[in-house]
Amino acid sequence: MSEIFQFKPSLFKYLRDLKRCYERPWFKSHRPRYEDELRGPMLRFIEEFAPHLEKISEHLVTDSRPVGGSLFRIHRDTRFAKNKTPYKTHAGAHFRHVRAKDVHAPGFYLHMEPGNVFMGAGI
Repeated sequence: MSEIFQFKPSLFKYLRDLKRCYERPWFKSHRPRYEDELRGPMLRFIEEFAPHLEKISEHLVTDSRPVGGSLFRIHRDTRFAKNKTPYKTHAGAHFRHVRAKDVHAPGFYLHMEPGNVFMGAGI
């Protein structure tokens, strides 16, 4: 029997630090932390969650590709937003329907930030 995946407290520590220091130079200098404490563990979770999600629905997909997969990027799209802060201070992943082309399709959503972790489902 394989070990059950667990997120480490360092993921939430990184997100707290990002929220507190929230500037591009800080993010750039702490990029290895982002990779080791947030992105890597999230991608591993997505990969290991696949057989469990398949038991729930064969129509929902996990995609552990680093770009274009289930993991939402850390950079915010600020083009049309009043809030021009450059980064998200949470980790998010979506598990969409197999026939979906984008995130605006039926599926599950995982949201993790210090003090607030939830999973949602819907269309």
